Formats: sequence, C-alpha cells, structure tokens
Amino acid sequence: MRAIIDEVHEGIPLSEENALILYEEAPLHQLLQAAHTYRLKINPNSEVTYLVDRNINYTNVCTINCQFCSFYRPPGHEENYTQEINEISNRVSELEQIGGSRILMQGGVNPSLGLDYYLDLLKQLREKHPSIDLDCFSPIEIEGIAEVTSRSTLEVLKALQQAGMHGLPGGGAEMLVDGVRMDISPKKGHPDNWLRVMEEAQSLGLITSATNVFGFGESLEDRIEHMRRIRELQASSLENYRIGFTSFIAWPVQLETNTYGKRNKGRNRIELGAGATEYLRHIAIARLYLHNIPHIQASWPTMGLDVAQMALLAGADDIGSTMMEENVVSASGTDKTQSTEDELQKAIIRAGFKPRKRNSRYELIKTTVIEDSSLPCKIPLQ
Repeated sequence: MRAIIDEVHEGIPLSEENALILYEEAPLHQLLQAAHTYRLKINPNSEVTYLVDRNINYTNVCTINCQFCSFYRPPGHEENYTQEINEISNRVSELEQIGGSRILMQGGVNPSLGLDYYLDLLKQLREKHPSIDLDCFSPIEIEGIAEVTSRSTLEVLKALQQAGMHGLPGGGAEMLVDGVRMDISPKKGHPDNWLRVMEEAQSLGLITSATNVFGFGESLEDRIEHMRRIRELQASSLENYRIGFTSFIAWPVQLETNTYGKRNKGRNRIELGAGATEYLRHIAIARLYLHNIPHIQASWPTMGLDVAQMALLAGADDIGSTMMEENVVSASGTDKTQSTEDELQKAIIRAGFKPRKRNSRYELIKTTVIEDSSLPCKIPLQ
C-alpha cells in the first residue's frame, strides 16, 4: 500500500486495480493522510473554498421515476408545480441581498415545458441579475428538452447558452455503471448519455461538475468504474477543449422516504447507504484516483458539517455551498440542507483551514472572515 501511495505522489495515475486495493485494505488513517497530502500537492495552500448560492427547483414534474427520488411528482399529480419567471427572479433577488454569486437551478423532466420557457427564463434572469451565474438544467433535463423540441442536445445547449446559461449542474450521474443505473433509474438510459451531454457542454465552454451518488448495494469495482469514466472524459475534454469538470462531489444515497429505500427495507443495511467512515474512504479514493479533477467537494447536506470537516482532512478542498434553498435531497429525509456563510466558515476554521469565498468557476472573491473561531472541533466517526 505504501508503494501504491508513493506512486500516486510521484505523479503516476492510480490504476483501477490499485484503487481497489486501497479502498478495500488501506487502514483508514493511512488512506486519509495520503489523500490529504495529495490534495496539498494539487492545491498547495491552507485554504478551503465555499460558495454562497441558492438552489432553485423550478418544477417537480418528472417522467423519469428514479427509485431513490422523493422530490418528483408525475404529470397530473395534485402536488405538481412549475414556478413562474417572476417567482424565480424574486428568489434570485434574495440571493443577491446576501452577497451570493450563483443559482443552481434544476427540476424534473417536464414534458409540458417547451424550449421557449427555458429561453425566456434565462434571458430575463440574465437581464435582471447580471452578476449571478446561472448553472441550470442537468444532462437528463437537457435530454428531455431535446426530445420535446425535436432538437439535438447540442442544439439545445447552444440555445440555452446564448440565452444566458453559464454552466451545467452535475446532477443525474448517480452511478455511471449500466447495471446499477438500470436498477435505480432505468428511464435515464445508458451512462453514455450523461457523459455525452457533459462533453457537449464542455465543448461549448460551459462550466460543469461531476457527481456521484453511491450506496445502492453496488460493488467497490462499480464505484471505481464510475470514477474511471469521469477521469477519461476529463482527460479527453482537457485535451480537446481545454476545459473540463471543475470538481467532483460524492454523497451516499438517502433511503428514508423513497421507493428504493422501501423496496429494499428487508435487505442488510450494511449493503445500502454509507456511514461516515465509508464516506471518508470514498472521498479519499476519489482524490487519489481523480488526479485530473482540480477540486473535491465535501458534502455537508447529506453527511453533516462534522463529517464534512473530516472530509477536509481526507482529500476535499471545498465545503460546497450555502444552498439557501434545497428540496431534492431534503425530500429524501436529510435533516439539514441549508447553511449560512458563517456556519461554513466556522466549520472550515475549526478543521484548521482558512475560508475563502469563490464563484462557480472556483475564482476566489472577496471574503469577510467571521471573528468567532475559537470553539473546538468535534468530529465523531461512525
């Protein structure tokens, strides 16, 4: 294991076989230390970044029926909603008032919305809120818009970009392994679809991130296969377009209130979801394996701020965003899916780092650091 870790530090990309050895066998302290050391090689400073933003879930109407999603409602359901443009603009104004710089806008695959809805929305938001980055519509939503409008996904992306879209969220990747994907979200289709839309977005210069939801009972080989596909696309996009994924964000599936959790209620809980220790192992492996991804983000909405602090010592260099409003993860049973800038700063400081505010491009922006930073750090491991 020491030899494998030394090779990574020497610049030799971690192979799938060696990644599996570390994932399965490396002592936790050794693995986290190795990932943190490698993080300092890629981002050699004592800073941890964060983003002040707002999640806006503009519609909950969706035809994809992902087994682990508690947020969506099928067309015709009495709880359906689609927000008007003025309603969304008011939410963006609230973000501006607290010094935010980005909205992350996602919803469902809503067959009643044509391209004009999305173009008008983006144009008005860009006109009314020129300082706010618009990261909107995950790859599966882009596919849905393309299907409704009989256009290619590349044509849709070009039209949305021209209307003011700045980037594409990484949602909808879950596991880029066909067997797992067909079990949890068969209507999303083959993993190649997600990868293709992301490559198209990168070819246009749009900002993108890569995500990973794990804990569906998949194998460790499946988890590494997901990372392999992300790493290969990153290498190709950096070579061809000089732009790729800004970051990698992973979190365990939330099982409390969704169909997938109920369907597997009788299974061994060790096989499903993930506790703090397994999450930290996953983050550490991601940092060591994804050598060409510049940033690894800690997921406090699913794991809590205490575990996110520990992830900052396990390879992560970013603690994510305030979110301000979040409906998808919270619908699956997570208690806390919003945080203040002060809370994120305190978590970063107590983990031993300096907080720095960023925008969606990971450019550092003016940061006013809180005064009270003296409380001790308490990080329980499960």
